[in-house]
Amino acid sequence: MISSFGSLGHDWILQFVEHRIGDPRVISLIRRWLKAGVLEAGVVTPSEMGTPQGGSISVLLSNIYLHYVLDLWFERVAKPRLRGEAYLVRYIDDFVVCFQHRDDALRFQDALGKRLGKFGLTLEPAKTKLVEFGRFAQQQAGKHGRKRPETIYFLGFTLYCTRNRKGNFKVGMRTEKSRLRRSLMSLQEKMRQIRHLTIGQQVDELNDALRGHNAYYGVAGNIRALQKVHRHVERYWFKMLRSRSWAGRGFTWADFGRLKERVSLPRPKLRLPYQALQALAVL
Repeated sequence: MISSFGSLGHDWILQFVEHRIGDPRVISLIRRWLKAGVLEAGVVTPSEMGTPQGGSISVLLSNIYLHYVLDLWFERVAKPRLRGEAYLVRYIDDFVVCFQHRDDALRFQDALGKRLGKFGLTLEPAKTKLVEFGRFAQQQAGKHGRKRPETIYFLGFTLYCTRNRKGNFKVGMRTEKSRLRRSLMSLQEKMRQIRHLTIGQQVDELNDALRGHNAYYGVAGNIRALQKVHRHVERYWFKMLRSRSWAGRGFTWADFGRLKERVSLPRPKLRLPYQALQALAVL
């Protein structure tokens, strides 16, 4: 992950935007927006570097910045100089680079630090590491005294080495533990907020939340995490309904089961099954 987005150079941002946009009015508008400053406790602080946090186009400009600083540089400069295959996957400031050879990874890591430094960026040390991954990772782990290969955390998922039914290597994906805890706490908070709504309104709110969760985390191999979230929501919803004055302790799990027959929550479902995941890998 890249840090120091508060130090993005305004001149570089404008130069990158001008590469595609020739309208001086648009450039002038972006320049004024970057220089507008930040209002805190009634005091306006001028912005000389970076993009304002929470700004309407901060993410867009950051993506443009990294497209030129990282993406194009990787494809046109770094990658041709490597000995083996290499791939870059980036989402905003979070990215993973895959290498066929370890020495390529080490050379790239050194060059990357220099490249980012030129544009006022740095790598986040706590979230930057070199991991042996792939079909030979298990035997390499044994040589280093580990029982299993290391894992990678990316965009809320833990990526790990596993095998399919035929025994061939594949990348496993499951919800990262801290993200799972955060999702459970967020859903609990939501249920506390809607506890005084009607049953129908509660169901609508919970369905929206669960559909959104399943749409993002519903990838092949992650069904257990989806089921865990679903069970947690059901249990907490039952507890919340039982605490309501009209239900009381007389509201049993059997009563809750009959309620679910009328107004059920969406069952865990994979939005991206293994076949679809394989197709994306081929593309």
